[in-house]
Amino acid sequence: MAANTANVTARIQPDIKESAETILEKLSIPVSVFIDMAYRQVINHNGIPFTMTLPKAIPTRDILSEAEFNAVMEKGLKQAKADESVSVADAFSNLRAGI
Repeated sequence: MAANTANVTARIQPDIKESAETILEKLSIPVSVFIDMAYRQVINHNGIPFTMTLPKAIPTRDILSEAEFNAVMEKGLKQAKADESVSVADAFSNLRAGI
């Protein structure tokens, strides 16, 4: 006897889809199984099963896209050319204050 199923259709950015599916493939989890798991967790938590907050950490190179990284580097270059810089000690002090 075949199980009853329903289709889920969602439009997402191609790079997000590819990145997620690459990780799921490494974990040997089919996309359909992951979607089922996610829906079950929504039911079990009676809401979103994770917190939705902005990270407090500064984005690092390994999580930035190439375009985001290039934008950060371009901003830094413009600041350097305009002599809008701070000392290393002040930069680390500002970083520690934000943590």
